[in-house]
Amino acid sequence: MSNTPVDNGRRRFLTVTTSVVGAVGVVGAAVPFVASWNPSMRAKAAGADVQVDISKIEPGQQLTVKWRSKPVWIVRRTADMLAELGNHDDRLRDPNSDEPQQPEFAKNAYRSLKEEYLVLVGICTHLGCSPKFLADGEFAKQAEVVGVNNGFFCPCHGSKFDLAGRVFSGVPAPLNLQVPPYQFLDDNTILIGSAEEKA
Repeated sequence: MSNTPVDNGRRRFLTVTTSVVGAVGVVGAAVPFVASWNPSMRAKAAGADVQVDISKIEPGQQLTVKWRSKPVWIVRRTADMLAELGNHDDRLRDPNSDEPQQPEFAKNAYRSLKEEYLVLVGICTHLGCSPKFLADGEFAKQAEVVGVNNGFFCPCHGSKFDLAGRVFSGVPAPLNLQVPPYQFLDDNTILIGSAEEKA
């Protein structure tokens, strides 16, 4: 039996070092495992629901997110923007959204669940270009639509949509912009991809 004294400092150092290396290994193995629970990029592209935090969208601003490899716009409309919607129905191709390119819940003047928030697929219904959101009089100037200050203008072929995504008459686009299925999970969160089921 050896009478060599035990170096407690070294023993403590080795124990701590081994514990730290072991913990790093566990975290390294756990992160990819937990991440594998999230939908893959392929699943998201194929149609997985997308959850969006809308708490930071200021009135008059637009947020763009991806759903099924398509841009989806969320616009927080101001009171002036909402008031403007009822002033030009006679110039729209489908003012009442009779064509079936939106869920039933969006068959109203605002084409939305809540008047303030507009949710649209950002693809022109003519040939698939992406229109531009124009506000504060820019729409009237660039799209040359008298009396309508806010809307979407497609630079590819000149299609024009109001701030409910309704198409104006006399432009190439045949339909209003599509409203995707969505629901509010709470006041600050939208889930795009599935609508709330009615009981």
